[in-house]
Amino acid sequence: MGPDGDYQPMPPYGSGNQAPHLSSLYTTGLSEDEDKFDLRKILAVARRRLIIIAGVAIAVSSGVASKVLKQVPNYEGKFQLLVGPVSGEDQVDKLTQSLSQNAGIKVQGPDYETQIQVLWSPQVISPILKNIQARYPEIDYDTLRSKLAISRLAETKILEVRYQDSDPEKIQFILKELAEGYVKYSQVEQRNSVKQGLEFVNTQTKELQDRVKSLQQKIQELRENYRIVDPETQGTLLTNRISEVVQQRQEAQTQLDESKQLYVELQSQLGQLGVTPDQAIAATALSEGPRYQELLDKLTELDTKIATESARFTEENPIVQRLVEERERLLPLIEKEASTVIGNSTSGVPSDAPSLASPSSIRQDLTQKLVETTNQIELLEIRTREIAAAENLLNQQITNLPAIARRYTDYQRDLKVATESLGRFLAVRETLQIEESQKTPPWQKLSEPKQPEAPISPNVPRGLVLSAIAGLLAGAGAGLLAEKLDKVFHSPDELKDSTGLPVLGTIPFTKELKARRTKPGEATPDPIEFQGRSYGGYSASPLLEAFRSLNANLQFLSPDQPIRSLVLSSSVPADGKSTVATYLAQAAAAMGQRVLLVDADLRRPQVHVRTDLPNVWGLSNVISSEINVDDVIQRSPLEDNLFVLTAGQIPPDPTRLLCSKKMQNLVERFQEAFDLVIFDTPPLLGLADARLLAAHTDGIVMVVGLGRTDRAVLTQVLYGLRTSHARVLGLVANGVKGYTTSSPDYYHHYYAQSPQGEYTSARQ
Repeated sequence: MGPDGDYQPMPPYGSGNQAPHLSSLYTTGLSEDEDKFDLRKILAVARRRLIIIAGVAIAVSSGVASKVLKQVPNYEGKFQLLVGPVSGEDQVDKLTQSLSQNAGIKVQGPDYETQIQVLWSPQVISPILKNIQARYPEIDYDTLRSKLAISRLAETKILEVRYQDSDPEKIQFILKELAEGYVKYSQVEQRNSVKQGLEFVNTQTKELQDRVKSLQQKIQELRENYRIVDPETQGTLLTNRISEVVQQRQEAQTQLDESKQLYVELQSQLGQLGVTPDQAIAATALSEGPRYQELLDKLTELDTKIATESARFTEENPIVQRLVEERERLLPLIEKEASTVIGNSTSGVPSDAPSLASPSSIRQDLTQKLVETTNQIELLEIRTREIAAAENLLNQQITNLPAIARRYTDYQRDLKVATESLGRFLAVRETLQIEESQKTPPWQKLSEPKQPEAPISPNVPRGLVLSAIAGLLAGAGAGLLAEKLDKVFHSPDELKDSTGLPVLGTIPFTKELKARRTKPGEATPDPIEFQGRSYGGYSASPLLEAFRSLNANLQFLSPDQPIRSLVLSSSVPADGKSTVATYLAQAAAAMGQRVLLVDADLRRPQVHVRTDLPNVWGLSNVISSEINVDDVIQRSPLEDNLFVLTAGQIPPDPTRLLCSKKMQNLVERFQEAFDLVIFDTPPLLGLADARLLAAHTDGIVMVVGLGRTDRAVLTQVLYGLRTSHARVLGLVANGVKGYTTSSPDYYHHYYAQSPQGEYTSARQ
């Protein structure tokens, strides 16, 4: 039977299907601005990780402060030594400055770092250490070396010696012994400075002499290999020579062009006589051959006889035939002789050789000139090629000349520099030899060692400040590390920023609802009604206002065509989707809408538990049998406008029922009959039930449990919805804690102060 007598179908807003304009609601992907600096996020993380931050900060600060306070006071004394003359320079410095001006020699000045290492060496410290051990026998070389510091004062000739210890009197005594010992050492060392400088000059002089010899040898080899004395003179000679060669090439080319023109004219004149140049040359050769002329005479004689006999007899006459046969036998002999005279090439024998063999003075003169012109052309071509080869060789020499000149100039410059350096070293060596016996003043103490008054460490105020800073940094690092390792959402703002989807509602966390859950084996408790404390005559609760706000946001999400049906799901179980669906339906019904709550979770139905209704017949029975849906829908005792369709018996294949044509028809019928239809579906991760059902509704609303839902899982689910083109209307943040800046906080502050922890979240 139906839920009541007033259950009548309502006209649809459109065709009974979902609003077409809602297809563009899910257009934004996951936000990529999650790692951008946001002070509000940082403060939220600090409040959420306050215990970790405070604990680590206190522990680190306490440890550092304890170490600072337990440190033994340490004192430091110092004195300064002048290790060179204040004005002027010693002999080694003069040498250094003189040689540093020479670009060809790299000479370093006094090596203060090496000098400092020498002052630390056991060779210098050992005599001083004996005097110190006479008063403080516990001090050895390693102890003295670890507490002694020697450094150069900026770029001066002053060395600063520092010593640290916990006894100020010991510091003064040790520094005094060190100062006296270093001054004595300088007296011995300075006596050897000039001698060392002389040895250095001798070494450099030998190297420069070798360098001068090497450069002279290279210049000699360069002149011998390229046969030049001076590159500039050689360049002038090559330039003049190439000018002469170019002029010769031009003259030869002119003669060659004239000969070729004469050759063409001779060819034309021979052509007027009816012969080609080859034929003319062949005819000249044949006319000068006696054997060939003899055969031609015989041929002429036979032709005469044949003509005479042909006038007397017919062609069949034996005499005529004999003469013709003789003539035929004579022709091959003539051709053979012509080949012998002209050559073996068949192309050289003219076809009318007998006619060309007759003497002609004009033709012979032209032929003779043609032969002479041909020979001259060949000679001129050979000469032109030789001149061109000579010109190329000269050009190549001119091309290589700059590189040779550069090498020659470099050698000359290096030789000049090396020679000048050698002369300078020889002059300095003579000066050092003259002044070798002179004495250089020893080092001087610029300040006497004094007993230190104030310790240099520990600096208690600075140490405490640094301990506090170190504690804060360590605490902040621990908090950030804990936040990075935490993969769940903690606030609606974080959820919105991470997903880029609107948060339609925030459900406050409540311990009361959690305490009223059904335990295994116990009876189902009465459903919790929306009631709260009375604030000035107004009775309401934050939970009620949260679901009212959620319903209002859903209605205003599409003001032109209100949402008539939606799927309510979550990414994983236990996010509170069934409880949110129940209370959303109750809030919408309380606001005057006719609401149908459908338990489409055919795997683990919960709506009948939340609404305290029997689940004998339900959605699975309506789809799989011929039961009238009006007889299965039940009216909720909580609200008159709230109707519930439970899941019914759990089928073996829920997905098959939800994707059936009958289920699609039921959705359309529900949209026509009710103002709002809410489908509670299984979680989306790994299941297709919610996606199949969302395709026939106005969209899907995701319930996200704060402090429970994994970011990666939600991301995977949202990408799956994008792939299937499902319309995501928005998110519901379930389990909002009191420390977040959410609407329940403002609600409490606006109306009254209430004890903390009285209201809790909706959990499935």
